[in-house]
Parts: sequence; structure tokens; C-alpha cells
Amino acid sequence: MSLDVRLATLEQRHAALDQEIMAAQAKPAMSDAEINDMKRRKLQLKDEIEKLRTKYQ
Repeated sequence: MSLDVRLATLEQRHAALDQEIMAAQAKPAMSDAEINDMKRRKLQLKDEIEKLRTKYQ
């Protein structure tokens, strides 16, 4: 998988998690622990994106 494809995939997953988090916060059906887990995964994706960008620039 090329770097551009990998970055695009990670960015899409990051954006999707962002949307999920916003939707989850708007409705009380999700627990704080579930929302925090999504936020943690989103941060991990952001960190991976930044590492790839820094490594290959």
C-alpha cells in the first residue's frame, strides 16, 4: 500500500470516528467510557498519521 493511500485511509477513519463521537455525545445512549474509548482510538489514528507524514517528508 502506498503512503498516500495509507494516509488517506487513516484520515478517513479519523474523520469517521470524529463523526461517531459527535453523534454519541448528542445522545445519552452511550456511556462516557465508550466515548472515551472512541476518543482514544481517534488520537491513536492522529498520532499514526503524523508519524507517517513526518517520516516521509
